[in-house]
Amino acid sequence: MATSILLSSPFSSLPHLPKPKIISSRPTPSFPHLKPSIPFSSTRQLPLKPLRIFRKISAVGGSDASVQEEPLVGEDSAEFDLAKQKISSWVYFTGILGVVLLALDVAWIDNSTGCGKVFIDALSGVSDSPEVVMILLILIFATVHSGLASLRDTGEKLIGERAFRVLFAGTSLPLAVSTVVYFINHRYDGVQLWQLQSVPWIHHLVGLSNFISFLFLYPSTFNLLEVAAVDKPKMHLWESGIMRITRHPQMVGQVMWCLAHTVWIGNSVTVAASIGLIGHHLFGVWNGDRRLAIRYGEEFEVVKSRTSVIPFAAILDGRQKLPKHYYKEFIRLPYLMITALTLGAYFAHPLMQAASFRLHW
Repeated sequence: MATSILLSSPFSSLPHLPKPKIISSRPTPSFPHLKPSIPFSSTRQLPLKPLRIFRKISAVGGSDASVQEEPLVGEDSAEFDLAKQKISSWVYFTGILGVVLLALDVAWIDNSTGCGKVFIDALSGVSDSPEVVMILLILIFATVHSGLASLRDTGEKLIGERAFRVLFAGTSLPLAVSTVVYFINHRYDGVQLWQLQSVPWIHHLVGLSNFISFLFLYPSTFNLLEVAAVDKPKMHLWESGIMRITRHPQMVGQVMWCLAHTVWIGNSVTVAASIGLIGHHLFGVWNGDRRLAIRYGEEFEVVKSRTSVIPFAAILDGRQKLPKHYYKEFIRLPYLMITALTLGAYFAHPLMQAASFRLHW
């Protein structure tokens, strides 16, 4: 808080003495031996955790001559400074990615050496219904994924951030692959509930919805070096970019993806997959807020107060003030990469379908 102390000399009662000058805006004297914990001009209790929030700065006399906007309490999403990147880190990332994909293929995907087909066959033995198997796959993935996420603080204390990330990815990734492959191979099984593929505008609507959903789905995977544990993984408190629209963009993106595919395919297997995935991400809304509140405390409460789970809700009710040039928070390399990968995934659908069919899961 900016303060100003006005010091003035009292007028003399003797009429023959000259009128003394009024000294104003003198800096506060410094007393090294005095260390007050609270400024003299404030009786407001300070927060337990200091927040990076600017206050209004008033000029002498009480007029608001200068007012600054509150900065981010959380982190700037999708910030990418090319000058700070190390070639060695990205070479290391490429090497780790190659090793992980090779290990995933040998240990899980390849039917002659991996356990993926055995896992799918075991679940298929529980029920002949592809809807039941689909729900079981999502339930197992959700339990492992959210369970390990909930144990992150304890796990990182026991084995370290990088080792826990390897454990988290090493168990979640194979289960995710099995779920996706099974869905691709069985997406047209079950009972056909409706058929809208012949409607001319449906394909364009579904395609646009899928494209937008990916911009929501992956706001935290911008930190690829952390995902691969090249850099030390962190639990981030994002606040800019897509977070201004919704605090849980992955949930919103997943709901959009599920609704688009359900409308397009229109059968019981897709409905079962959508119910499972949406339920998992709705749980993630509660669990994610809980974990961020534990990790960041008062800072998270500030972010929570000016963001919303429902898209655009905080903007419409005035809690979220968009910056003047808000669009610039999206004109960044990570968002451009997500756009390119999303378009690539759309055109690669035939390749993904062919690769999944060859596994016979």
